[in-house]
Amino acid sequence: METKTKQQTELETTESVTITGAEAVVKCLLAEGVDLLYGYPGGAIMPVYDELYKYQDKLHHVLTRHEQGATHAAQGYARATGKVGVAMATSGPGATNLITGIADAQIDSTPMVCITGQVGAHLLGSDAFQETDIVGISTPVTKWNYQITKANEIPEVMAKAFYIARSGRPGPVLVDITKNAQFEEFDFEYKKCTSVRSYQPVPNMSMQSIEAAVELINNAERPFVVWGQGVILGEAEEEFKAFIEKAGIPSASTLLGLSALPTKHPLHVGMVGMHGNYSPNKLTNECDVLIAIGMRFDDRVTGDLSRYAKQAKVVHFEIDPAEVDKNVKTDVAVLGNVKETLTVALPFLKANSHKEWLQEFRNLDAVEFDNVIKNDLFPTKEGLTMGEVIKQINEASEGKAIVVTDVGQHQMIASRYAEFNQTKSNITSGGLGTMGFALPAAIGAKMGAPEREVVAVIGDGGYQMTIQELGTILQTKAAVKIVVLNNEFLGMVRQWQQLFFDKRYASTVMTNPDFIAIAKGYHMEANRVTKREDLANAVQEMMQSKEAYFLEVCVEKEDNVFPMIPTGASVSDVRLK
Repeated sequence: METKTKQQTELETTESVTITGAEAVVKCLLAEGVDLLYGYPGGAIMPVYDELYKYQDKLHHVLTRHEQGATHAAQGYARATGKVGVAMATSGPGATNLITGIADAQIDSTPMVCITGQVGAHLLGSDAFQETDIVGISTPVTKWNYQITKANEIPEVMAKAFYIARSGRPGPVLVDITKNAQFEEFDFEYKKCTSVRSYQPVPNMSMQSIEAAVELINNAERPFVVWGQGVILGEAEEEFKAFIEKAGIPSASTLLGLSALPTKHPLHVGMVGMHGNYSPNKLTNECDVLIAIGMRFDDRVTGDLSRYAKQAKVVHFEIDPAEVDKNVKTDVAVLGNVKETLTVALPFLKANSHKEWLQEFRNLDAVEFDNVIKNDLFPTKEGLTMGEVIKQINEASEGKAIVVTDVGQHQMIASRYAEFNQTKSNITSGGLGTMGFALPAAIGAKMGAPEREVVAVIGDGGYQMTIQELGTILQTKAAVKIVVLNNEFLGMVRQWQQLFFDKRYASTVMTNPDFIAIAKGYHMEANRVTKREDLANAVQEMMQSKEAYFLEVCVEKEDNVFPMIPTGASVSDVRLK
């Protein structure tokens, strides 16, 4: 849980004072404990920026080089800290440039408040300069949004925005503020929001459901846990660990659940999903009770739903009732925050061990090692592999770094091989799959957790989508370590073209710039590796640097990521080659 600062406590309820709407926005942010936000100024939000100038000692604004970068940086900050990320932009194109990051935050349950300026209320609907209906545009991808047209609405709406963003299943909220509302004066008084009528962020817990779930688990011979990011968002890592240890259940992570449990924990059997590990994918269809904890059964996890875990009883621990029975029919649904529900369930769990069942996972792990992992981590061919780069990062960081990945082959390789020894160490774009996410998200993560090393692992394609954020690093001196795995292809699309489109590499070949020269243009230390014998020292040098560092590693052009579950296939049909 977030600890209140003295400043927050003082500002939770303020005495009435006459100020402008713009200053009220800043005071609301301070009252919510915000000390850092990301954004890009413009005409319709300029009054708020003018007030920010006066509060620089209390509220640090980071100028990103693109509004999309502001949202991804706010996401990275939120994911690394558990706090609400804040992004701000002007009206029109400034606001619409936030949409990709907002959509990403919505599907990945990231708490974020976005503030946009808007033309004056008297101009709404007139197609005024830089007028766009951002409330209408953002409605499908926000948890809640609202347009403020009068200054006296600001305190209540802002308080509600932060409450909705952080409570229950987190998500993004957008507040659009007309320019006249920013200039108007009113008697400001702030009161934190603690409830909203008709909104129940955490559903009531049912003891009957917990007892039914525990009975199924206690009587299971081949139980299997799949956990997701809900464990991290609910701050339930210790409760989750105690739960699986007492019951002795093999447990696998979704992509976003990684780092909730240390990678080398004896009950950690890998990652499920399209490019997850062989054993958890294969044995999903051989368990007798499937226990889903804080995950949503998305298509990349389940494959063909008509052939997913049909033999198993399904228990679903979940905070969002909308996710229950949406994709997979459950036998028992345990609603609530998993921190609470797992705590209540634990005393009823029977201490158990499923050694023979766990051994089946380890037997398949050996098959995967011989067919895939050995070639990825200990290659005999001349060209460098992405896997061996991740292996060197593990050794240099001792598995303590925050690893931020973009989207593509490098993302799957990093997720498969990165070692996570503490929670909130895996930051990636999951549900939306946003190329360009990693670089700005790594900036936000580093600013949120400055005491930790942050390594951004990016492909050459995604890197160029937000490469301008090197300017943000230059200005803020955020000591992000950037590793670009360069195969001169849009690698994941190329892999599909090779496997399913007879190697017709349509529009996936990349002619890349001199990445080293670009990094040096931003006054960043930079290095390029093309040979295996230079890799370890290059990674060590990068990790030992106290400043931002760019490392380009030229890897095999046509390596593929396996295992792989083809689209539409069953998890049982996972391919090793």
